[in-house]
Amino acid sequence: MADAALSRSAHLLDPAIVSRLGTMELKAKTIVEGLTLGLHRSPYHGFSTEFAEYRPYVTGDDTAWIDWKVYARSDRYYVKKWDADTNLACHLLLDTSASMGYGSGAMTKLAYGATLAAAIAWLVAGQRDAVGLTTFDEHARLRLPASVRAGHLHQILLALERVTPSAGSDVAKPLRELAEGLQRRGLIVLISDLLDDPEDVVRGLTLLGARGMEVVVFHLLDEHELTFPFEGPLLFKDLESTDEILAVPAAVRQHYLAELERHTGAYARELSGAGMDYQVVSTATPLDASLLGYLRARERR
Repeated sequence: MADAALSRSAHLLDPAIVSRLGTMELKAKTIVEGLTLGLHRSPYHGFSTEFAEYRPYVTGDDTAWIDWKVYARSDRYYVKKWDADTNLACHLLLDTSASMGYGSGAMTKLAYGATLAAAIAWLVAGQRDAVGLTTFDEHARLRLPASVRAGHLHQILLALERVTPSAGSDVAKPLRELAEGLQRRGLIVLISDLLDDPEDVVRGLTLLGARGMEVVVFHLLDEHELTFPFEGPLLFKDLESTDEILAVPAAVRQHYLAELERHTGAYARELSGAGMDYQVVSTATPLDASLLGYLRARERR
């Protein structure tokens, strides 16, 4: 299977390793190049959009198109050719609310989400397509319109490097604001822990779908939020309010996991029914595997 081949070839892209790479630019490049090598080393050849023109070098190819960075990492020659026309506008929406600041591992949800957004931006810009970024909590905080102009990708990566968790969340409101300002069809990639009313979020995403936008949703959760491995009496605090609750994890674990399944199930049912791509992502998931999820969503469309 492709996933197995990819995981064997891309073990260096574990979040704990990526978190120490330094700049967001280096992280994005490493993730994209790692995924590319993983796909070429596997028998999987299903991505016609992003990687159709990324193939092994054969005699007669123009050596100017060899990707020397890939060669340095794999000791193999690969050729990449680009479509000169911009045919996609990708809008990245990153949740920067206070709850995104939680993290039990090497990366908080916000750090992981920002890095995933950077990798997607790098990939999209590398295909000569337009990419933009909106960060939000209760309101849209930063808006960088989709563009292919020189320096725009660097501006996005720098913004992602600087994000910090802020106020409470209202996912639906920024979605409505974005829908009102869009002038052309394109792709929406939402990265959020979606700790909001599913009905409101789905309603906001439906507005985007009604405007002809393709929608990909990464429901990003910390590994501990997904598994609830806590032991002993603990004080749990809501990062977006002053609410606190003292609980014995063993007594509430089954109820918590059932509620989580109900919550994610509601999103999966409603978004899939509306023709949108929805996937739950753990902060323990290798970054290249999450980027592969984006490519699969694109391929399905």
